[in-house]
Amino acid sequence: MARVTFTPQPLEVLTVPAREKHTATVIFVHGLGDSGHSWQRLADSLTRDPELQHIKYIFPHAPVMAITANFGMRMPAWYDVVSFKSTAPEDNDDFGMLRSMASLGALVEREVTAGIPPDRIVFGGFSQGAAMTLLTGLSYEHKLGGLIVMSGRLRLGKKVKLLLHASNIHTPIFWGHGRNDPLVTYEMGMWSIQYMRTEYGLTDADPDAPEKGGLALHIYDAVHTVPDEELEDVKEWVKRVLPARQAVVSAQG
Repeated sequence: MARVTFTPQPLEVLTVPAREKHTATVIFVHGLGDSGHSWQRLADSLTRDPELQHIKYIFPHAPVMAITANFGMRMPAWYDVVSFKSTAPEDNDDFGMLRSMASLGALVEREVTAGIPPDRIVFGGFSQGAAMTLLTGLSYEHKLGGLIVMSGRLRLGKKVKLLLHASNIHTPIFWGHGRNDPLVTYEMGMWSIQYMRTEYGLTDADPDAPEKGGLALHIYDAVHTVPDEELEDVKEWVKRVLPARQAVVSAQG
């Protein structure tokens, strides 16, 4: 797959401002058929913690498109799904993903322009949004503060090597997956992780210092959902990768 450049398309977003001086940002991407509104609970959970008052949250809404696997039904999506049954990493709407990568990457650029350094930005997502998190985060020109992958899998397979910025594979990654997930199965998730280890050089994080980079894997007795336990684990991880004590003088509130 040759490199193809797409013009970013403006995305509607739900923004939850920081409660104190804004020095870090979390951008979180929803799954198929959903909207950013469903994930405000993530911001609600994290902002209750006194150590996380400095973070702004951005929840983008996907454009509406026809989904092949749903008999052409139109719904919010980041890319077309050819088949829900396929386990092939490269059975994808490549151009749809590249278009969404451009649009989601523009959200990161907007934060950087506003004064938030890339290493103070965490990008995350659930399901289809988790796939976009991996693609956007690994291909971004600067290393981000971290990636949150919830119930996701790697897409584009070997093609990612054409987009990968080598240092980004060492970005701190929180990966949560349900052992009983019937949609993005546990096996799909674990295959993706092993593939990234073999092909990209992904390493495991130090449990005591996840902020130093690498994969922090969390498995839950859950289906295709995010249990409260996972939200708590994400909160503790975010505290380590986006600590309030790292004030950014140039950040704008």
